[in-house]
Amino acid sequence: MRTLRIALAQINCTVGDLEGNTEKICGQIEKAKALEADLVAFPEMTIPGYPPEDLLLKPQFSHDNLQALQKVIKQTKGITAVVGVVDRQDDIYNGAAVIHDGALVTIYHKIHLPNYGVFDEYRYFQAGTDCPVIVIRDVTVGVNICEDLWHPEGPALTQSLGGDAELIVSINASPYHRGKTKFREQMLATRARDNNVILAYANMVGGQDELIFDGQSAIFDQNGNVIVHGRPFEEELVLADLNIDGVFRTRLHDPRRRKMKLAFMSERPPVKRFVLSHRVEPSRKRPLHSKPHEPLHPMAEVYRALTLGVRDYVSKNGFSKVVIGISGGIDSALTALIAVDALGKENVVGVLMPSQYTSNASEEDSQLLAKALGIRLHVIPIKEVFQTYLKLFSKEFKGRAVDTTEENLQARIRGNILMALSNKFGWLVLTTGNKSEMSVGYATLYGDMAGGFAVIKDVPKTLVYELASHRNAQEKRPIIPQRVFKRPPTAELKPGQTDQDTLPPYAILDPIVLAYVEEDVGYEELVSMGFDRKTVEKVIRMVDASEYKRRQAPIGIKITPRAFGKDRRVPITNQYKEIQTK
Repeated sequence: MRTLRIALAQINCTVGDLEGNTEKICGQIEKAKALEADLVAFPEMTIPGYPPEDLLLKPQFSHDNLQALQKVIKQTKGITAVVGVVDRQDDIYNGAAVIHDGALVTIYHKIHLPNYGVFDEYRYFQAGTDCPVIVIRDVTVGVNICEDLWHPEGPALTQSLGGDAELIVSINASPYHRGKTKFREQMLATRARDNNVILAYANMVGGQDELIFDGQSAIFDQNGNVIVHGRPFEEELVLADLNIDGVFRTRLHDPRRRKMKLAFMSERPPVKRFVLSHRVEPSRKRPLHSKPHEPLHPMAEVYRALTLGVRDYVSKNGFSKVVIGISGGIDSALTALIAVDALGKENVVGVLMPSQYTSNASEEDSQLLAKALGIRLHVIPIKEVFQTYLKLFSKEFKGRAVDTTEENLQARIRGNILMALSNKFGWLVLTTGNKSEMSVGYATLYGDMAGGFAVIKDVPKTLVYELASHRNAQEKRPIIPQRVFKRPPTAELKPGQTDQDTLPPYAILDPIVLAYVEEDVGYEELVSMGFDRKTVEKVIRMVDASEYKRRQAPIGIKITPRAFGKDRRVPITNQYKEIQTK
């Protein structure tokens, strides 16, 4: 029986850290050797990190990444490795370097370059044209890179039919969002079945600015069944012994493949083959004992993504501590809880900044939260500072009614205090606004939007409550006080204020925002879906009018299929309106 032991190294790379990424790669190669793997595959763009964005426009960057590849090549004595790299020839390419026994064999160039959502690969790369296969221990292997697999007629088909590939190794930097795992794995299983191949999918893990890579590397057999599955949001070396002869048996039962292969080979040039090692007698390898992991609860999955995003953004950008404005509300409570889980309580500082409008309940719940989390809580009242501002503007504002100006002054005082603490102590300010608020502009520019990283920027308000409730349920005693869940949300910037004075109830707002922002559903269609016409008009106007705010907001963690920022690029100066101003 022909077998091949494969290792998938889902590692956490940092963009631009060529030395650090290379050290990780070399360490995993040594680990794979110790576990007697024949082949080890790493994620897409392992050496430069993903996505490098405009670093790719610096010729020195691609040169240095190829120099780093030389260190990896020296490490591969006795093993075959597939490593993500920027290749540089007449142009630059998103490449997968195939290395065998201390020598570079070839660099496969990604053929299908994504240019949608958060991806901009046509901005940087030339597309590849060749679909070679390599032969290891008499096993024919094709290499793909991420987007290549999402195309049914992509290189995997060419390698299977034209090159007799029995195993497809795909290296990936596939970002996370809610619901993607199931969809992605359905696609992978389908691709394995359609091509009668074993499919090994190595995915990156870790946070890179707003993107989260969830790992979950997996291997599917030729029938689309999962052989082994990597853990979510963790670095891991995933191993499996592959029964290659099973692929041949499956193909014998598929007469469609015979016709497809004849037609395919008559129309296409021959696939190039690189023979690395011929069939050898099976060695007496120690058996593998892989433990299946339990799928995460949907809320746990999102929470883990947010936690990883905070941990990596803070650490990769050289911070050690964060500071958060604690208000007594659900958003700041969830943000603080995520930060403590990501960084440890000793690295999280809370600041309560009560005004004359802050309720006793808000102050008490802030104190209870800080105590339950075990974090320091500074109390800095803003009443006197606010009164000083009002006095300062008394002449200019004379005869004018009190309005949102005075409300925003309070938010900006608080933002100023947080940024002063950040400057003085080097703490990163985590903002606490959610996606519902950011969508309709229910936030103060240079106030509660001031900060360095927006943890729940892509989390709708209704999901904020679900996540907080789920996390609370993991403890014997709730961390977030129950009263926080029951009190109406409020900014407490004027007497008796609640969010619903300005916004529709979140249970109505969030579905409208999801449809309009994430799915581009128009006004009439929203009304036909059963939403109140005036409510839809109001929400659309607020969303459209707030683009200038969102453009100035800090980046935040992407957890939905379409987040603000790279995903959704709407011009600020824009006269097209579905809802015309009357």
